[in-house]
Amino acid sequence: MTTPGTAPGTAPDPDAGPENARDPHAAPAPAPDDASDAATRAEVDRIREAFAREAFGVTPSPVPLAAVRRAGRSFRRRRTATFSALSVLGAATVVAAVVVGVTYTAPSPSASAPVAAPPATVTPRVPSPTSSPEPARTPTPVRVVASGERVDAGKGWKIWLTAGGKHWTDPDGMENSRSVTDGNIDTTTPGVSHQASTSPAGGFHSGLYYGTRSVGSVELTGPKGQKTVATLLELPGRPGWGVWYAHTGPKGSEVSVAVYDRAGKLLTELPGFPG
Repeated sequence: MTTPGTAPGTAPDPDAGPENARDPHAAPAPAPDDASDAATRAEVDRIREAFAREAFGVTPSPVPLAAVRRAGRSFRRRRTATFSALSVLGAATVVAAVVVGVTYTAPSPSASAPVAAPPATVTPRVPSPTSSPEPARTPTPVRVVASGERVDAGKGWKIWLTAGGKHWTDPDGMENSRSVTDGNIDTTTPGVSHQASTSPAGGFHSGLYYGTRSVGSVELTGPKGQKTVATLLELPGRPGWGVWYAHTGPKGSEVSVAVYDRAGKLLTELPGFPG
């Protein structure tokens, strides 16, 4: 049997009945999943609206600025103290390193151990190659004689002075002379001459000194360094020349002659001469 409204050849719907008849103009019912999502969205919207109402009704409390400032100052003090401590620690480390280095390189001796002083450096004295000082000399008095005055020179010798020069005689009476005007003597420059006569009994030495008005002494030096001081004769007025004479040892010795001024300074000298 065919149910009314059923297409021919189609099995009848078991649920079909007068109570289950559907209005062909009604909207289709939502699927079960769509209904659940809609309910969830509605609930979320209600909760959001409730939170919004609560949020708009809250009045915020004032910001604690004083507490914030105190907290900032405290933080800065702690940071500064930390940096200062680190700086002091770094400086102490450097000082400790320097002290350790100094102690390592130059350890201080123990207080109980005696410290030996370094030996004193003694520089040997080397005598300078200077000449030995000359001995002090006492000026010899100059005997002033008249022109032609004969002077007994001892042992038979006689001497006298004239404007022309020196004159003498030996023990045998033989006369001799030495001129100061013949051009062989420069009376402007200090000089000395030497004449000698020797015998087994001894030698007689005499000569001229010239070129000075401040004669101090005339000395003869023998081969062994022995000194003999001569006698000095001059004419009045200190003409710038004079005569000296002295006696020495026997024949065979050599003597040198030196002339000094009154201060002991050497004016001129003559090397050794056989006597």
